[in-house]
Amino acid sequence: MEMNQIRYFLAVCEHRNFTHAASASNVSQPSLTTAIKKLEDELGGALFVRDRAGCRLTALGKLMQPRLRKVCDETREAKAEAVRHMRLERVPISVGVGETIGHNRISAAMERIRAQLPQAEIELIVASASALLAGLRDGEFDVVITAEKVSEDLYRIDSLYSEDYKVVVANAHPLSKLSAVSLSDLSNTDMLDRLNCEMRDVLHGTCAEHGHELYAAYRSNRVDWLIELARRGSGAVVLPVTAIPADKGLVSIPIEGLEVSRKVAALRYRHQTSRPETSDLIREIART
Repeated sequence: MEMNQIRYFLAVCEHRNFTHAASASNVSQPSLTTAIKKLEDELGGALFVRDRAGCRLTALGKLMQPRLRKVCDETREAKAEAVRHMRLERVPISVGVGETIGHNRISAAMERIRAQLPQAEIELIVASASALLAGLRDGEFDVVITAEKVSEDLYRIDSLYSEDYKVVVANAHPLSKLSAVSLSDLSNTDMLDRLNCEMRDVLHGTCAEHGHELYAAYRSNRVDWLIELARRGSGAVVLPVTAIPADKGLVSIPIEGLEVSRKVAALRYRHQTSRPETSDLIREIART
């Protein structure tokens, strides 16, 4: 089944006349008739009954008309989408973001990019570091935002920002009144433990070196769940600054005697061509 056969069939459906359909399709009547005959042979029966008034659909023709119309419409739309993409009428940017990366700074940068480039379409996928790196190598992502350390042999690394960690508690929590939280304070507090936190081992190790042990009342790999538990007063969670929501019910406090920070970077696979729009997005995220 060829697209010209479908187009000629639909033209005859519209005009109810082979001569008029051929004229509207800018094709000779014999060519249109031959194409319709081939389509009928492929479908196994006549599609039209011809009479003095022109022609009318057979039962098979009536059955095929909506289906072939759908095929034609979808083909036309697919071609239009391809043209828009090639002309950059739409600019798809696929961004992979690590599970522990805060959304505040990145979402603000995306809004600025969309203001500069309204035709941009941004796909945002949050996943584990291993899934993101595999997707980047396979061409699923244009860029990956992560705090993971990777080899410069495989990836182009653009430093975005460094950020500190703070303790986040409900505004009615006992720690909320302190200007800084000590390791001793944390050891006497129910903690909300982020299982996928890059600084988790550093924090626990430092506490152990000073004779303190942290007790995790709750553990989760989802930041949003831990934030909700903190909001309800269930404990304290240690978060990077960009992951702390602007919430009147929460208070963020620095950790006394512990310098904990991380570097967040944008990764691009060296064997993949990078588009200017991706570079623009990276620059926006890096802006202070």
